[in-house]
Amino acid sequence: MSVATFLSRTSGNRETAERIGIQDVLAYGYLVLGVLVILVPVLWTLFSSIKPETAVDSFDTRILPMSQVMQEIDGVGEKPVWIWTAEDGTEALVFKAGPTRKITEVARLDAPDDVFEVPREQLREKEEMRVAVENYLDPILKRNGQETFNFFTYLANSVFVTVAATLITLLINAMAAFALSKYRFPGRLTFTILIVATLLIPASIILVSLFFVVWSFGIFGSLWGVIIPAAATPTGVFLLRQYMLTIPDELLEAARMDAASEWRIFWRIVLPLSLPALSVLAILSVIWRWNDFLWPLIVLISDPTKHTLQLGLTQFAGEFNSDFHYILAMTVVTLIPITLVFVWLQRFITTGIATTGLK
Repeated sequence: MSVATFLSRTSGNRETAERIGIQDVLAYGYLVLGVLVILVPVLWTLFSSIKPETAVDSFDTRILPMSQVMQEIDGVGEKPVWIWTAEDGTEALVFKAGPTRKITEVARLDAPDDVFEVPREQLREKEEMRVAVENYLDPILKRNGQETFNFFTYLANSVFVTVAATLITLLINAMAAFALSKYRFPGRLTFTILIVATLLIPASIILVSLFFVVWSFGIFGSLWGVIIPAAATPTGVFLLRQYMLTIPDELLEAARMDAASEWRIFWRIVLPLSLPALSVLAILSVIWRWNDFLWPLIVLISDPTKHTLQLGLTQFAGEFNSDFHYILAMTVVTLIPITLVFVWLQRFITTGIATTGLK
C-alpha cells in the first residue's frame, strides 16, 4: 500500500468513503497539529545549531544560517563588511572605522585610509549563507577555548549509564512482573497496587533519603550511584505484568512437567514471549537514563570525569555569558542516539502497548 493511498483515506462506508467529511478534516487537522507541536522545536534546534554565534546571540529568527561577510583589509585586519546606500541610490562596500553612532565613520574596502561619515540608517550588513560547522567541531575537537569539554568521556559515561541501567531495569522489572503475574500468593494484588501507587510520589520528595542511601552504600560519586537507585521502576513492573498476564499458564505448566526450573521457564519462555513489552520498556528506560540530569548532578557533581553529556552541557552556561551556539549543537548530538534507538525498536511499540492494557 502506497503512502499516498494511506494518507488519502476517508471515513465512512463504501458509498460515502469517497467524500471528505468533517470527521476527516478534524482528524487530519489534529494529526498535522500534533506533528507540528512535536517537530517544530526539534527543527528549530537543528537549524539554530548551524547558525553562527552572532546570529544565535542576536536571536535571528530566519531559518537559513545567514552571517555577515568578513574580509581581510590591508593595514586594518579582518573587518565585517557593510553595504552603504547613498542618497542617490548607489551602493558601496565599506567597513566601520569607528564605533557605531548615529553618524558612523566608515571607509571603502578599496580605500581604507579615506574615512568619511554616513548616517547609521544607510548601512546594512552584507550577508552570506554559511553553515557554522565550528559549533559542532569546536567542542568535540577541543578547539577555540573548549579544552575542558571532554566530549568522548561524557559520551562514554552516558552510554555506560544508559546501557547498564536499561539492562538492570529490564531484568529486575521482568522478574518482579513474572512473580506478580504467574505466582499465586497472599497479598499479590496488594503488592501490585503499592508498586503502582509509588507513581504518585514526586521524585523530588525522595531525593534527600535517596542521597543518604547512596552515601551509606559507598557509591556516591560513582556511575553506579546513578544506575542502581533507578533500576526498579513501577511503570516497568506494571507494563510487563500486564503483558505477562496474556501468556497462557499452560505453557508454564507444560515446562514444569518437563522438569524445567523456574529460572529456565523465565529465561527461555517468558522473556522471549515478552519481547514486545520489553522493547517498549527499553525505549522508555533509554530515554529516561539518557536525558536524566538532576540525579546525576547530585551524585557526580564532585568528579567532572564522571559527568554525562547532559551535565557536560552546563559548561557552556556561565554566570554572565552562555555559549548558546555550542549548547544547541551539542543538544542535537545528544538527540542522535535516542533517535537511533527509537527507530530500531519502534516496530515493537504498537504491539507492546496494545497488549499491556495501556490503551
